[in-house]
Amino acid sequence: MTHEEAPPTHRYAALWEPPVVSSRGRPPRVTRDAVVDAAVAVADAEGLAAVSMRSVARALGVGAMTLYSHVPGRDELVDAMVDRAYADFTLPDPDLPWRTALGVYARGYWKLLRQHAWLTDVNPWRLPLAPHVFEAQEAAYRTLVDTGLTASQVVETVEIVNNAVTGAARSAAAEDADRRSQGTDYAAYWAQTSDFWEKTFDPARFPTMTRLWSEGAFDNATTPFEPAIEGLLDTLELLIAHAQREGAATIPSFESCMARYEEAVAEEMRAMKE
Repeated sequence: MTHEEAPPTHRYAALWEPPVVSSRGRPPRVTRDAVVDAAVAVADAEGLAAVSMRSVARALGVGAMTLYSHVPGRDELVDAMVDRAYADFTLPDPDLPWRTALGVYARGYWKLLRQHAWLTDVNPWRLPLAPHVFEAQEAAYRTLVDTGLTASQVVETVEIVNNAVTGAARSAAAEDADRRSQGTDYAAYWAQTSDFWEKTFDPARFPTMTRLWSEGAFDNATTPFEPAIEGLLDTLELLIAHAQREGAATIPSFESCMARYEEAVAEEMRAMKE
């Protein structure tokens, strides 16, 4: 493996074992925790794009170079911010039935993204290798691992839930931003468009929309989160019932996985190098 291909250890090492601050010399003006907390506060108030070493240093009242003794750069700072935010994730109890547990997970994720809207700007396919992120992922997979779905279906189903929650949270955040910038809420915005529906909209050109409108389908087009997540859970319940009828899959136990864990890891590492 070349140097360029080496895993970015610096991106995750401090997330698991924060560096020990030397007791020699003058005590640091700020702590690593304070740096991360300040960065999260900047992102919560102004968005992820507003987070820089300079903006965080300014929030702490120190020079930007002071921050580099705690985090090597912005990438590592954002990783730490994500992990800090995920510490606020309300996770389901391991003993809950799968549907209840997955509902708790989805609602916890929704609350997290509404509290830290900037998380929707983080690439979900490259979340940091961080303890609180892993704890959330572990809790999500645990809700479905013994329902009869295959291993791939468990991962895919959790991804469907995550995407549904993220999409709803991103839309809600965009609505919040428009309400602040335009000074009108959702209802007031659409009330201003009555002239369009009376004079421009052609029902014959859009017959399906017209049929749905006649049934009141667009009366609350923002789709409140609760009905949306319950509808998704209803669908997943059908999927799991089907899997159980057709012959439930059995995912190996933790103990059996550990029996060949080192061999499996070695195989995975060899495959990554090829």
